Formats: sequence, C-alpha cells, structure tokens
Amino acid sequence: MTELTTSFTFNSGITLKNRLMMSPMTTRQSFFDGEVTQDEIAYYTRRAHGVGAVITGAANVQAGGKGWPGELSVADDAMLPRLHDLATAIQGAGAKAILQVVHAGRMTHRATLGGEQIVSASAVPALRPDAEIPRAMTNAEILATIQAFGDATRRAIRAGFDGIELHGANTYLIQQFFSPHSNRRDDQWGGSRDNRARFIKELLKCVFAAVETYADRPFLVGYRISPEEFETPGIQFEDTLWLLQKLAKTKLDYIHVSLNHYDRVARTDGYQAKSILAYVQAAIGGQIPLVGVGSVRNRHDVKQVLKHTDLVAVGEQLLFDPDWATKLVTHQDNQIVTGDFKALFEQQRHQFSQPLATFLDARYHSTPNI
Repeated sequence: MTELTTSFTFNSGITLKNRLMMSPMTTRQSFFDGEVTQDEIAYYTRRAHGVGAVITGAANVQAGGKGWPGELSVADDAMLPRLHDLATAIQGAGAKAILQVVHAGRMTHRATLGGEQIVSASAVPALRPDAEIPRAMTNAEILATIQAFGDATRRAIRAGFDGIELHGANTYLIQQFFSPHSNRRDDQWGGSRDNRARFIKELLKCVFAAVETYADRPFLVGYRISPEEFETPGIQFEDTLWLLQKLAKTKLDYIHVSLNHYDRVARTDGYQAKSILAYVQAAIGGQIPLVGVGSVRNRHDVKQVLKHTDLVAVGEQLLFDPDWATKLVTHQDNQIVTGDFKALFEQQRHQFSQPLATFLDARYHSTPNI
C-alpha cells in the first residue's frame, strides 16, 4: 500500500514531498475586486506546513465568471503582485502552490456581477431555490472564455504558482457545458456527448498552449470533476467514466474526484457494488494520477483513500486543525482535533478572520456539509 509520507512526481516534473494536499475551499477572504488579502495569505500559510501541496479556493478567470463576493480573481494582470505573495508564502511553508481556476457560469447571481445577467451554455436555470435564468453564451463569448482560462494559466505561471487546477466540478461552467441539463445547444458546442465535451477539449488545448509558451519551469495542470449530477437529464456516472477516459489521454497531471465522502457510492444503476473511487480506479487507474477527497479525518481515512488513489486532498479537517498534516506525518495522532465540527467552530470562531467566520457560520446553519 502507498505510504502517505512517500514523495510523488507528476509527469510535468513537479514533485510533492508527500501524498497530502489541502483541498480547495471557499473562504470569501479576498477584496471586493478579487485581490488577495493578508488574511488570505495567513490562512493558507498556516495550513501549508505538513502537506505536499495547497490547492487554493477558486479564482475566477473573468469578471462575468465570479461566483460570490470575496472570491479570488486571476482575471487581470493587476492581480499578479498579490497572487505572487500568496504563492511564495505557501511555498515558503514547504508546500507546492496550486491555483484553482473557475468560471461560475449559471451558479452565480446578477447582484454578484454588478447587475450583469449570468451566462451559461444554455438559458436553463440551475435547480436551486434562488437560481436565475442565464443567457446562452454566443460562440464569440465561448471562445473568449476559453482564452480567459489560457490567460489565467499565463498569470498563474507569472505569479510563481507551481500549477493550476481546472474547476470542472460542482456544476460550474466547465461542467455546465458537459451536462445535458445545462447544455441544450444544437450547435457544435451541444447535442451529442462528443459535442458537449468540446468546450473541455478546446479549453485544455488553450491551457496547455499557455504552459508551453510561458512556463520556464515545471508547471502542472490538474482537473477536478464531479462524478454525477442529481438533475434529470444530468451527467450520469457512465458519462463521467467516458469523459475520464478522454482526460486520461491528455497531458493533465492528475484528476481530482470531488466527493463529500471518500467512500460514496454512485446513484447510477449498475455502479453500486463498490465506491465511486474504486470504479474510477478500475477505469483509469495507472493512466493518470488520481486525487481522492471527502471527510478525511484521520490516518485510517487516508489509508482507505490511498487504496484507490495516488494522493489525498483534505479540507474541513485542516480548517479546524491547521497542524493536522504535521501531526499525521510525525505520528502525533493523539493530538489530532476531532469531534463535532459545528461545535468546534462555535468554540474557535474568534480564531478565524471575519469574512471566513461569517461564511462558515452561514454554511453550518444551512447544510450539514461544507
């Protein structure tokens, strides 16, 4: 079995000191325009000790792709100085710095965009109470958005990050183009499964072209994916396995499977005999490195994830126990913070910056999972 303390080298040449990564999490700590704040730098630096890599919370690639107030931005060169400060702070704590990049598509609000109508593949609202009807993107807008991801890659390289993670999960724009629920187009960007995957294909071309043009050092590109959707019609698990086979043949350094619990079982009939991670491993294991995530709390959980993946991403546990990875690596398991995380938040909320405390408070009083 893979040991969590062993190093790992990606095809790009980036080497992690161990198999632990900090999972990307929303914190809403950026300035109103998406510029990195000192609170944000302190937050990531505090948690970078012990892990092999830190994946930041999502950074929007266009102003129209902003998902929420306080979101990171990599949409303009003006963001470079503070992004550089963030990258070097994470690296100074001993971890590789990976910038997650995103376009929210229909998963945002007109108010967040300063009054502009939200956009998506088609004019179909998300299935949630506060969903707004998006405007279907024109062909020119689609091409411009793809280029925006390439520009974001260039900026991440210039800012000193070790890589980017494309946020193709959690129903944001990249996933919206692949989903038959949000994509009802009848042009080259919609219809068949191949056409719905065209946005992803062209996006990867643009991103890798940017890496080849601007990177003067090893630079990795990862991809986060959600295995299935609850909507009908929506992405079924067999659709995801099809897409994963396509992604495994690209230059991607890893696939990050987004789950709320690492042993979650698929909803799709015919794929319920074992966990989603086990099916993904069987489908593409060995072709491309896999990252598992979801309610990882202790050494046992890490070992269970590493049965099916190459790396483990950890989120909520690091919120409340910033030294968790260090404790695990140095076998101080009895010092790991455990218990009711909602109760812990109430006890320790004074330790969080005000934007993060406000965000966590809202999340903990609205949903059981962060």
